[in-house]
Amino acid sequence: MAAIAAAVWRRPSRAPSVVTGCGTQESFRGCDEASVRRVATMSVEKVLIVGGGFTGLTAGIALARRGVAVTLVERAKAWARVGHGLTIQGNALRVFKDLGVLDDIIARGFPEEDGVTLYFADGRTMSHLQTPRTGGDDLPPTIGVLRPDVHEVLVSKAESLGVEIRLGQELASFQDDGTAATSVLTDGTTETWDLIIIAEGIKSRTRAELGITEDRAPTGLGIWRAVTDRKPEMHGGIAFPASDDGGAYKVGYTPVSATQCYVFVLCRPQRVDNGLADHQEVRRLMENFHGEFDWIRESIDENTFMNFQQIEWIFVEGPWHRGRVLAIGEAVHAVPPLIAQGAALCLEDALLLAEHITEDGDLQTQLTAFHDRRLPRIRGVVDASLQLAHWEQNPGTPDADPGRVMAESLLALVAAP
Repeated sequence: MAAIAAAVWRRPSRAPSVVTGCGTQESFRGCDEASVRRVATMSVEKVLIVGGGFTGLTAGIALARRGVAVTLVERAKAWARVGHGLTIQGNALRVFKDLGVLDDIIARGFPEEDGVTLYFADGRTMSHLQTPRTGGDDLPPTIGVLRPDVHEVLVSKAESLGVEIRLGQELASFQDDGTAATSVLTDGTTETWDLIIIAEGIKSRTRAELGITEDRAPTGLGIWRAVTDRKPEMHGGIAFPASDDGGAYKVGYTPVSATQCYVFVLCRPQRVDNGLADHQEVRRLMENFHGEFDWIRESIDENTFMNFQQIEWIFVEGPWHRGRVLAIGEAVHAVPPLIAQGAALCLEDALLLAEHITEDGDLQTQLTAFHDRRLPRIRGVVDASLQLAHWEQNPGTPDADPGRVMAESLLALVAAP
């Protein structure tokens, strides 16, 4: 979990292929009558997804499972195992369950049933947060897992469902005539679609072309992320300093396996040029955090995988679509990972969008209903993040109660989206 600063906030063309089950329009052998009827009457039959991250892949899987022919383009020329750890909340696990990948993801991660302990920097316990089961009583409240492991599971599932994945391609331009959307890719290919879904992330190049005026903004915060060893008795924690002493705003860790954990260090947004190597800088930032964090700090060395980045955010209040082109996920709501909901909200977007647009009805009405359904839930997470961010950048603020705000914001997500 990290934080954001208090800031000014404004509220293919291809022939369908046969896949397992009732996958496409080419063949309905083995499908029940209701499934055939739904595929025949739903709003979209052929969709282009731009972006191969969690949001794009989840949308592709959810649509393919509902009979849509999906093409996904991704700018990377090859998939790579890069990235840090993740804290995945129960509402994200609920999406994975619907996609049919839950068991694979849990097998690669570390289910956490005991919640997270909040500490003072000196190692004393502040409180214990029992993480609400935002995905329901039948799912773990959270799991820790490596980002590339989740991505590999989603890619494999998408491919098994017949999603056409084109690497090394981007959306160069698009046109919408009200009845279809036409894409021009960077290789010059021109095709028409029932819908184009923009899942490019916070740095989306297409967002402004949809008439969206909001853009990503700095938060005044930076974050170091690392994956390192842990002791078996270490089950997850977050530590807060008593004052701003020039070190970290807070540090925390989540187990991602029986022997490893994902560590984050929240700090100022610039990487100081102080002559220290990355692992030395992280250890410097953590030097006043004790208890379990002493052991974690000493485990970080030159061989530890880590990265640093500024934390940015965006929240788009207005419409997310123009005609038959729609942006979802972090392209329109990049929620900083303060309560570990960034990925979960994106996954919910993708699944709920698939549910809306594979029903009989008018596509524009469905896209508007989808947006209106998502906005209150996402706004609640943003509001909580802004409050927590203010406290984290101002250690010692009277009446600050991060545990309460974190718990309340997560409890609000227990209800299905």
